[in-house]
Amino acid sequence: MGDEFELVDPGEVQSPGDEWEEIDVSDTEADRIARKRDREFEQFEERIKDADQFKVEQSVFDDATLAALYKLVQDGHVEAFGGPLSTGKEANVYTALGPEGEVAVKIYRINASNFRQMREYLEGDPRFEGLGGNKKDVVLAWVKKEYANLRRAAAAGVRVPEPIAVERNVLVMEYIGDEDGRAKRLGEVHVENPRTAYEVLVEYMRRLYAAGLVHGDFSEYNVVFQDGQLVVIDLGQAVTVHHPNSREFLERDCRNVANFISRQGLEVTEADVLEVVTDVDPDPSGN
Repeated sequence: MGDEFELVDPGEVQSPGDEWEEIDVSDTEADRIARKRDREFEQFEERIKDADQFKVEQSVFDDATLAALYKLVQDGHVEAFGGPLSTGKEANVYTALGPEGEVAVKIYRINASNFRQMREYLEGDPRFEGLGGNKKDVVLAWVKKEYANLRRAAAAGVRVPEPIAVERNVLVMEYIGDEDGRAKRLGEVHVENPRTAYEVLVEYMRRLYAAGLVHGDFSEYNVVFQDGQLVVIDLGQAVTVHHPNSREFLERDCRNVANFISRQGLEVTEADVLEVVTDVDPDPSGN
């Protein structure tokens, strides 16, 4: 990697704070389509299920998920589907073609997702007060939470995949990669300048904290290198500073960064990272 890791200018984007940010977790158009499918949707469902890249993923593509994909196509966010980028216990990520180029489509499994862990990150978040214990509702809230977190992070000047659309358990966002595949994670590349990498990582954490967010899983595995920039990914678990476990999550993030940078030859401690990150008063209102 080169010596420079380009930071993003926060700009003057205004974003709502925790107490005023409304995230609608009620039934969506995709749920209604799933209950009342028309002929065009049935044809779409048949094409998707017959596609080679989806044949081994039948557990992911239940009727409601197919309805969500159909709605995203109808709304013009997706024009064609590509192959898988990654598969995991909770979600699969696929490439797709959007109106302005390649995008990533992240599909969460309703039945296979880690329900208990998701509740740990959702409970205490003021944006999800009153959320019931139904597993489907928790997973759908989680996807909308990731979309909202990406928007808030971007407004704070953190380089993240641009969130494009969310529908039920499907999130469409900017594709971070090139024709050779996904961008490499920071832990997969040789870091030529640990000091610069450290400064950018800590600045991103500080900007998130200033915007009222704690990533909750910040490490070299959730940061990728793309076009001279470090890009923070996987913000589904990110919590607000009002979450009862936010301090614990923040300290763990700081420890992860300190350990990684120390392995690159630059001695830093968890306390060093924490001091810089918290040297600002969180302002979730975005002002």
